[in-house]
Amino acid sequence: MKGTVVALDEVNGRKAAALIVDGRLEDFLIDAVEDAGPVPGAIYRGICDRPMKGQGGMFLSLGDGKGYLRGAKGLAPGQPLLVQVTGWAEQGKAPGVTQKVLFKSRYAIVTPEAPGINLSRSIRDEEMRVELLDVAHEIMEGAAHGLIVRSQAAEADLAEVAEDIAEMRSLADAVTGDANGKIPELLVDGPDAHLLAWRDWPTPEVFADEPGSFDAHGVTEMISTVLGAKQPLEGGSFAYIEPTRALTAVDVNTGSDSSPAAGLKANIALARDLPRLLRCRGLGGQITLDLAPMPKKDRHPFEQVLRAAFKKDSVDTVLAGWTPLGHFELQRKRDRLTVTL
Repeated sequence: MKGTVVALDEVNGRKAAALIVDGRLEDFLIDAVEDAGPVPGAIYRGICDRPMKGQGGMFLSLGDGKGYLRGAKGLAPGQPLLVQVTGWAEQGKAPGVTQKVLFKSRYAIVTPEAPGINLSRSIRDEEMRVELLDVAHEIMEGAAHGLIVRSQAAEADLAEVAEDIAEMRSLADAVTGDANGKIPELLVDGPDAHLLAWRDWPTPEVFADEPGSFDAHGVTEMISTVLGAKQPLEGGSFAYIEPTRALTAVDVNTGSDSSPAAGLKANIALARDLPRLLRCRGLGGQITLDLAPMPKKDRHPFEQVLRAAFKKDSVDTVLAGWTPLGHFELQRKRDRLTVTL
């Protein structure tokens, strides 16, 4: 099926969302199991607990767990802080938190203690930019917060954008006004899968939120395929993606292609599809690529394709580079948990 489909449903009692583009699963979100820890995006009033000597960090009590704040110079135990969870924690570790709190919705991001009104660079229509700025200045007049108008606002009704900005400003006012309490407390829940899909995915041609929408649009089968270890790649090559406790290993195979350029073709096919495969499976942390054999002169074009592919991805990924054994390593933010059904 051509076009874009967003399907919302539940899997084993957990909210889930699928983004399908031209019949292929492009993204998949699912709520964490219970007791998985603080959800990324959640905002807390944290209480400084104990500093990490020699590392410049501070452990904070969040009420329902601990958080770890980097760059905590000048903070003292017992001091309240407004913080936001930045990602999922590895097992046995506290999740990272930041003092740069964002109130994010579909059309607007309110930025406390970062004044100024800005529009997404992708909004290029000058008339639309003027209209959006007028709306933004009207709603944010007198606010101590800053505002970023997101790219989706260019396709929305101005009244909807104004309402969204006003809601985020009101939430920011309420939360920042409650930041100096004496006990740790969850102030804003982290977004669930359905909210994330509405907030961050583009407007689809088909929006399906009725029960059974996953089966109706083939999502269940797509998920089963993308979670398999062996993944087919363009041109007949394939890759094995196998998560371990320490890292995720990706092994590339040329398949039946025995031509001199088979290795480069297989590796480039992986580079183009790797962001999608990692995104749909919720894989983060260290990623090690055991690529198909190719001459060293072909490393540069491979890196170019890989860099271009991850530039379009929504998850922060650092391309660490080559190891002495010829593997390629990446470091990916853990803003999702590994998908398990």
